Order: sequence, then structure tokens, then C-alpha cells
Amino acid sequence: MAKMMKAIEITTPGGPEVLVAGERPVPVPAAGEVLIAIHAAGVNGPDLKQRQGLYNPPPGATDIPGLEVAGEVVALGEGASRFKVGDKVMALVQGGGYAEFVAASELVTAPVPAGLSMAEAAALPETFMTVWFNLFMRGELKAGESLLIHGGTSGIGSTATMLAKALGAGPIITTVGSEHHRQASLKLGADMAINYREQDFANEVPEFTGGKGVDVVLDIIGGDYVAKNYKVAAMDGRIVQVSLLQGAAKELNLWPMLAKRLKHMGSLLRPQSPEQKAAILADLLAKAGHLIGEGKVKPQVYETFALDDASQAHRLMESSVHVGKVVLINSAK
Repeated sequence: MAKMMKAIEITTPGGPEVLVAGERPVPVPAAGEVLIAIHAAGVNGPDLKQRQGLYNPPPGATDIPGLEVAGEVVALGEGASRFKVGDKVMALVQGGGYAEFVAASELVTAPVPAGLSMAEAAALPETFMTVWFNLFMRGELKAGESLLIHGGTSGIGSTATMLAKALGAGPIITTVGSEHHRQASLKLGADMAINYREQDFANEVPEFTGGKGVDVVLDIIGGDYVAKNYKVAAMDGRIVQVSLLQGAAKELNLWPMLAKRLKHMGSLLRPQSPEQKAAILADLLAKAGHLIGEGKVKPQVYETFALDDASQAHRLMESSVHVGKVVLINSAK
């Protein structure tokens, strides 16, 4: 096996142009890890924030971006026994996905589900685990409960819509930024999609729900959406925060939280331990794995780019024209 590999490096915090192909040593799998020859890697919001210098890797993690991959096991670390060389797998990693090889804990590595391409499998771990942990494990969304999803055609939003629909939640309301995205969100399973450029969800959601509001809000926006989320939440509603694209909430009136007995929670997936992530992955596969295997829920890959074109992939992500996920393909595999 080669000692060096191609990897995409962040030369300095900045725009997509700072992503440049370089050479790094091929990782050596530690105890309990597998070495994966990467066929495909998902592109996610945290990658963009890391490139901008706003989201540093956890201590001890590589500075190479990329949090989810699919590929082939080519070596095993000491004590690793869940997989064998040659197995096709997908994995959640602390970083290092934008490369030819990555070492991954076998605890957060799983077989590529039947019926999925490598690109689709690479688009699954980070997004599906984030949605599952926040919306179902912490947000406790149940069949029959109403749901508001901000960023309805993002990777998070499209995944949340499909999973919630398949598991019987509803009505499902999303916010989107164009008529094209509105139609795409409805096709994914939303019962109502609100173009935030033309309508204010703070007015539309109460009208759509007959004044009741929604049981759960999944929010990637933050900023002034927080106060509006409190307004549209039902009694005993839960607001689940998974990102802050608009930054911090300002001049926030907390009275609605008290009056409605609301729960507002949030989390980050990347800093959690392999054991914590393994528990999330196990719960996801136990309760929703059949939906993936039966093709009822499938990662939505909007476009793929060669590894060398990571900067173009980031430009597409920042344009927000995509529906679902953007994936890097290692053409050497």
C-alpha cells in the first residue's frame, strides 16, 4: 500500500478557493479502527464552517475536512474484529473524509446498505445520525405529531422530511427559499412548504394548524427564527436546534417558553465520543434501517464532484440551490 495519499487541505481560513489538493501520509488505523479506501465522501455544513475558520476539529482529530465516507476496508487496527478486509462500508469520522484513505472507529462504521450506491452511502452517516439523534432520540417526535423543518431541502431538511413521513409524523411543514425548492420539498413528503422569501412562517404555521401550532421544530437557522419558533410551537412543544446559520438570537423574549412549557434543546454530533455515536447509529439502524433497506427512505444526492473539485462542491453548497446532499467522488477508486 502507498505511504502517501491525496488529501484536500485548507490552506488558510477563507472561501472555497482555499481548498487545495495536497499529499498526506496514509493514516495508520489505531486499536479498534479500520482503514477505509474512500470511494465517496459527503459534503456537510460543518465542512464549510471549518474551511471558514469557524469550527475547529476536536482535539486530536485531523485537520482534513470531511465527516462521512463510504468505501472499502483495506486494513484493520489492533483488536478490530467487526469487519474484514474487502468489506464495503460507510462510516462517520472526526475528519479526514476529503482524502483517499481514512481511519475510522469500527464502532461508527456499518455495512453499505443493500441498494445504495457508494455516493448514496457516503451521504448517509452524518446527516441521518444528526437528524435521528436530534429529532427522534432527543426531540422524541412521534407518529401523528406535527413538525416544522427549516431548510426543507438541505441535507438535514430532506432527510428529516423523509424519515418523519415514513414514521407517521404529520402534518409536516417546511420552509424553503424558492418555488423550485417548495415543489421539491412537497415531493419529499412535506404537507406544506413555505417560501420564506414571500411568506412569514410565523403567520402561516398558526393558520395551517388552526391555531394549535406544531409539536416539534427542527431548526438549522437560529437568529430571529428562534423567537418565531416559540410563537409557532404548540403547548409542550419541542424546539431542536442543530445549527445557527443566522447566528445568535437577539432580544429574545423567553415568556412564550414559560407560558407554553416549551423545551429548547441543541447538540453537536462531531465532539461526541465513539461510544455515544455508536449508540446513535445502533438506534437509527434498529428503528429505521428497514426503511433504508426497503428503499422507502434514501439519501438524496443532488450532485457529485471529483475530489480535486472540492472547492466547486463548496460553492454549490453555499449557493443553496441544491436539494439534498453534495458528494465528492474519488475517481481513483
